[in-house]
Amino acid sequence: MAIRALHTAATGMQAMATKIDVIANNIANADTTGYKASRANFQDLMYQLMAQPGVQTSASTSAPLGTQVGLGVAVSNTQILFKQGGALRTDNPLDLMIQGDGFFQIELPGGGQGYTRAGNFVRNLDGELVLGHTNGFRLLNTPTIPQEVPLEAVSISADGRISARQQDGTLSELGQIQLARFANPSGLLQNGANLFFQSPASGEPQLAEPGLQGNGTLMQSTLEQSTTDAVTELVELIKTQRFFQMNSQSIETADEALQVVASLRR
Repeated sequence: MAIRALHTAATGMQAMATKIDVIANNIANADTTGYKASRANFQDLMYQLMAQPGVQTSASTSAPLGTQVGLGVAVSNTQILFKQGGALRTDNPLDLMIQGDGFFQIELPGGGQGYTRAGNFVRNLDGELVLGHTNGFRLLNTPTIPQEVPLEAVSISADGRISARQQDGTLSELGQIQLARFANPSGLLQNGANLFFQSPASGEPQLAEPGLQGNGTLMQSTLEQSTTDAVTELVELIKTQRFFQMNSQSIETADEALQVVASLRR
């Protein structure tokens, strides 16, 4: 009995340790543009059936209940929570926020594609829109914004049309941003650098202009903030720490029981 309790409590400690890792990552990314918080989901493990429910106990009666002892818990998965982040006004014309569903499409070296909710774009030396992080990956099918066009003259509409205002006041369209949607965005692979990758669980990307086919619209000069809720994460961290301690206490109690059994030989 005590041996089983040792192993069961150990699975609880391992599961809580993983949850602490997830919470720590959420808190660390509390100020990461477009970050989507994750949560750890759990499932119980196998059960040892010691007495079958419904067993006939006499000619006219049967056992209404059985005896089943669980063997612990395991992390079933980590789930990305794709809720809308708060809006942060920046007054930078190239900062974009998706209000609703969808991802920006990012061109990767070698021809691959990544997807992101971070819209902190900058204009590179060639006039292309690139993500403002370490790698500077380009927006897929990025328009070219000539260097002589001041950023204050760049206009990006809610449906993704990029225009530049000329000196005579007229608008010239430079390009069109398309967004990608997934049937199961929580099935995307997280890759770091604010990027997600397609996976068999996420399904194929469905491409459309902002505001069409279920895509959200764009907000210029605005960034989507992280969905990490500091208060919620700290409460979950305290609860997880207590659950870890209780599993540790279960191990100590099982150990004391084993010590009592061992002392019977004396």
